[in-house]
Amino acid sequence: DVTDLCKEIGDTNGGWYDAGREAVVVEGKWKAVPFCNIGQLMNWRTDWFAEVGVKTFPETWEELYEVGKKLKAKDHPFGFELGHGFGDNHGWLYPLLWSYGGAEVAPDGKTVVIDSDETAHAVDFARKFFQDTMFEDVLGWTDVSNNKAWMAEQISCTNNAESILWFAKRNFPDIANVTDQAQNPAGPKGRFHLLDSISHSILNFSPVKEQAVAFMRWLMDPKQLGGWYAVAESYYQPLLHGYDNAPMWQVEPRNIPYRDAMSTAHLPGWSAPASRQMAESVAKYVVVDMFAKACAGASTKDVIKNAEAQLKEIYRLA
Repeated sequence: DVTDLCKEIGDTNGGWYDAGREAVVVEGKWKAVPFCNIGQLMNWRTDWFAEVGVKTFPETWEELYEVGKKLKAKDHPFGFELGHGFGDNHGWLYPLLWSYGGAEVAPDGKTVVIDSDETAHAVDFARKFFQDTMFEDVLGWTDVSNNKAWMAEQISCTNNAESILWFAKRNFPDIANVTDQAQNPAGPKGRFHLLDSISHSILNFSPVKEQAVAFMRWLMDPKQLGGWYAVAESYYQPLLHGYDNAPMWQVEPRNIPYRDAMSTAHLPGWSAPASRQMAESVAKYVVVDMFAKACAGASTKDVIKNAEAQLKEIYRLA
């Protein structure tokens, strides 16, 4: 329980983002110190989007879909991971589900609610999005695949962390010059992002608890933490409002959407609280496979029923 330490850190650093609390608070107690988030946003080729008359990133999934159809016709397809990686698949599929009003579990953390009209609409959209803007390879992609495809100039839009722009600036400057980043598109129920947080905890059985608390207090001081964030160049986003206007955001303005996305970021399983069951669902790719199987040809009804059965087993409600 590091509640007192987190309160102290929050009070002296502008307060915590709600996402920070969501990441570590269990039954009212802070179980770890939120350290950072690894955001997942839209990466897009400004030059190719301009070829079809688009100069700003589309606001909604449907608008992005229409642009994607035009770009695929010009041999500039999209590429969004649907395989068993870790970040880039969850990074767009959970926000897509939420933006249509779908969810795995109710806020009570017990009632499985994946079988809904809202989930069906999200699945139907994902299927046409895949069929009309992408290519079959993405069904087997892992986290490295879209990075490679981007540097090979094979795709015009993907979901990824800041690493694509970071790598391109150092190795493919011509590609970096036409790469931009944007928040996820909105759906009928709003705009959402995945919370992929890193936090530091102190084990109850540690013989050096006091020293660990002192170390965390030192580490989270702006003198140390600010420099760490600056070196990371926005790959790691602070969970403290005290860094909202930090110099790190001015070095590369294209990274600012990562900061702004924090206000709509949630853990997998939202709007239910974090739990062991939520982690098991992620590990078993329940949501990812629901979408991927639909994109591969299975019916909307079948993929949702299969996901529901898995979730009921995980949450022991079958």
